[in-house]
Amino acid sequence: MKLNVGYPATLIFLAVIIVACSPKNPASLDSHVTTAEEQAKLTPDEVLQQFKDGNKRFQSGNETRRNHSEQVRKSAPGQFPKAMVLSCLDSRVPVEDVFDQGIGDVFVGRVAGNFVNEDLLGSMEFACKVAGAKLILVLGHQHCGAIKGAIDDVKLGNITAMLSKIKPAVAASQDFPGEKSSSNPEFMKRVNENNIRHTLSRIRQESPILKEMEDKGQIKIVGAFYRLTDGTLEFIN
Repeated sequence: MKLNVGYPATLIFLAVIIVACSPKNPASLDSHVTTAEEQAKLTPDEVLQQFKDGNKRFQSGNETRRNHSEQVRKSAPGQFPKAMVLSCLDSRVPVEDVFDQGIGDVFVGRVAGNFVNEDLLGSMEFACKVAGAKLILVLGHQHCGAIKGAIDDVKLGNITAMLSKIKPAVAASQDFPGEKSSSNPEFMKRVNENNIRHTLSRIRQESPILKEMEDKGQIKIVGAFYRLTDGTLEFIN
């Protein structure tokens, strides 16, 4: 017997299928949050690899589709992040998205020029020694206004003192063979890389707690340069 399905019924049937398969359907979204047990089992190298893999997904547009509302509820009783990322203030660097991580996965500290001070070092010590994070990642980025301001010796209110924290990277870049100005993207990148290196050095020098954890293999401390133009990362030696 042939079933005669009317046109409206067909539309309803198709709509049900579309809704069920849609990424906006909460049932199809990832709502997992990192647990204490999962965090404890992770090694620093595994976390770093997860971040590298996540960045590749971000670049290709294949980010994990998450149910953020559910993640908020699940993570409310406690947090067990995998890493602490020190990023620039820049609004074009969405840290969790860049590494395709969810709510509760990352401690994020931000300051223009991604340098460290006592407050950020204390935050890193809390993230790793107290809360169990396995990775510290210092993230500089392309077209950084703070780097430009330091090169140009900008003087303006509290910005003057802030930029002084980046001046050592400008001084360390004077061996650059080309034009040493903020209008030269390659010089900007050299200063940015040296600023990341300077920050990594200060973390190790000014936090015996983090230095000891790194020496024991409990955490990893790394730096990376993020390109705004294509979302790629270049890890800094």
